[in-house]
Amino acid sequence: MNILLFLTPKNQVAYVFENNSLRQVLEKMQYHNYTAVPVIDKEGRYICTVTEGDLLWEIKDKYSLNFKDAEDIKLSRIKKRFKISPVTIHTTMDDLVKKSLHQNFVPVVDDRGVFIGIITRKAIIQYLYDRIDQKKEVKYG
Repeated sequence: MNILLFLTPKNQVAYVFENNSLRQVLEKMQYHNYTAVPVIDKEGRYICTVTEGDLLWEIKDKYSLNFKDAEDIKLSRIKKRFKISPVTIHTTMDDLVKKSLHQNFVPVVDDRGVFIGIITRKAIIQYLYDRIDQKKEVKYG
């Protein structure tokens, strides 16, 4: 199964750069109403995924909750609580399903590690549901 059939391309995905400020990341997440976004470097390579929790705990533990000061905090300085590894276009559907059990989306990179998009858990569930539905039609015809 070609996982590219499920890909939401990079140009349709909200992502941030590792040198964005904490404030920029918070504003982008708020604007898109996302709880997690992929982080890429200036060459477009996938670095990690940052979550609301990562940002919240950074603010709580190290800063006085002053939003203005968040402009000076670079995302690359923020500790990420979860390691969300990307997949390549060669990943099997079984491996993709397993990864999606623990995250809302799976980042996808090309052979050079360049971020090309995401596959949402919703797209994977829809695919699995459609397969079950097709099997029901064949069985009960």
